[in-house]
Amino acid sequence: GDLAYLSAEDAEIVRMLQASGNARKYAQVVSFTDGDPIEEEARQYVPRPPLPEINRIRGHVAFEYNAIRDRGQSGLSSNGGGPTSAQEGILLRADMTRIGGTYWNFTGYWRGRINSRSGSGQQTLTDLLNRTYHIGIFYNNPESKYVAGFGRLFLPYASSLNTIDGGYFGRKLSRTVTAGVFAGSPPDPTAWNYNPNRQIGGAFVNLDTGSFDHVRYTGTAGLALTRLHWQAERQYAFFENGLFFKRYVSVYHNLEADQLVQGRLGGAESGAVVSRSFLTLRVQPHPMFSFDLSHNYFRTVPTFDLRLLGTGLLDKLLFQGWSGGVRLELPKRVSLYTNLGSNRREGDAKPSLNRMFGVAYANILGTGMRLDLRHSQFDSSFGKGRYETVSVSRDIGERFRVDLQVGEQDFRSTFTQQNRARFLNSTVDWFLLTHYSLGGGVTLYRGQVQNYDQMFFNLGYRF
Repeated sequence: GDLAYLSAEDAEIVRMLQASGNARKYAQVVSFTDGDPIEEEARQYVPRPPLPEINRIRGHVAFEYNAIRDRGQSGLSSNGGGPTSAQEGILLRADMTRIGGTYWNFTGYWRGRINSRSGSGQQTLTDLLNRTYHIGIFYNNPESKYVAGFGRLFLPYASSLNTIDGGYFGRKLSRTVTAGVFAGSPPDPTAWNYNPNRQIGGAFVNLDTGSFDHVRYTGTAGLALTRLHWQAERQYAFFENGLFFKRYVSVYHNLEADQLVQGRLGGAESGAVVSRSFLTLRVQPHPMFSFDLSHNYFRTVPTFDLRLLGTGLLDKLLFQGWSGGVRLELPKRVSLYTNLGSNRREGDAKPSLNRMFGVAYANILGTGMRLDLRHSQFDSSFGKGRYETVSVSRDIGERFRVDLQVGEQDFRSTFTQQNRARFLNSTVDWFLLTHYSLGGGVTLYRGQVQNYDQMFFNLGYRF
C-alpha cells in the first residue's frame, strides 16, 4: 500500500535514458587502444560541471506542538479532563548526498519530542509510531574498500536484525564480499524480540553478486551477542539469504540459531537451538498478478508492543507456520489482496487459521483519493483477536495532502489488559509557499486502559 513519486527532475532523467536506449546504434572507429593521448591531455584542462549528487541537500524541518487530553483511568491528571499534557518537538526529513564533495551522505526521518505532563500517564499510540523512524550518516565510496554508517538504522547487510541505535563499519574484501562489525541498542517496538534495555553487537560477512536485470544473490552470515541490563543474554548466529530473478521470482530467508547457556537469565536449557526463522517466496508472472508463500517460526513468544496491532506494522508476526497471499491488480486502479495462515503452537490439538482481506482503490471515482479497507483475524501464541482499518488519503498536486485512518481492534491476551480499542488518526500537510509548510492532525483513541484525545500542528521549512 505504500506510494512512491518521482520528482519532475528524476522523471526527465528516466525519459532521456529510455530515449537513448532506443536510439540507433552506429559503428565506432577507434584509433588508439588506450585512448588518444593528445585529446586526453587537452581534456584535463576543460572545466567540468560538478555531478548532480555532489552537495545535493533536500529535506524538511518543522517545529511541532501537541496537546493531549486523557479521558481514561491512567491519570495524566487528577481531574480527568481538559488539556493535561503538552509536547513540543522537531521533525526532520533529510536527503543530503556527497556532503562537501565527500562520500558521506545524511538521509532519513526523525521526530523528537519533549513531554510536559501533569500526571504519570502512559505512552500514546503516536509516541510508539514515532519510534520507528530511520536516520543516519553513511559513507559509501565506490573507489574505497570501506563502508560505514551511524544513527538509527538497519544494518544494510542484515535487515532481519531490526533497527539499531548505533552503527556499523565494514571493509570490502573483494568486489562482491564485505566483512564488518556492528553495535547498538534495539529501539523498535515492532521487533519480534523488542526490549528497550537490550544491547547488541556482532560481526558479519556478506556476499552480493549478480545483476538486478537477471539473477541476483545476496547472503549474510554473522555472530551476535546481546546483553540485557548489561548482563549476558544471548549468543547466536544469524543468516540472511535472498535470491532474485528480475521482477518475476524472489526468495528470502532469515534464521537465528542460539547457543543456550544453562542458568543464564534464569534459563534451564543448554545447547544449540533455532530461535527464529522466516522464509518467503514471491512470484509475479504478470504485473497484474502476484502471490507469495511464507513460513514463520518463533521459539519464544514475541515481545513487540501489543498496542501496535491495529497499525498493520505487525502483520508478519501474527502467526507461526505457513501462510500464503495473493494480490490482484484490477482495471481502474483497484487492488484486491488476501493472506491466509495456519498457526500451530506446541500442545495445540489442531492448527488455527489466521486470515486477512483487503481492497485498495487508488482513484475513487476520478477524485484522486486513495481508499484502503482491511480486515484481519488472528490466533497466535501471544493472544487472539481481530482488527479492521479504513484508510483514506488524497494528494492535491505537490502542495496539499490529507490522510485519515479509522480502526477497531479486539483481542484477548494474558500479556495485556487492553482488550478492545477504537482509534482515529488524521493528518494534513499543506505547503503554503515554495518552501514553507503547515501541518496538523488529530488522534482519538478509545480503549479499556488508554482513552485519550491528541491534537497537533507543525510549521515547517522545506529545502
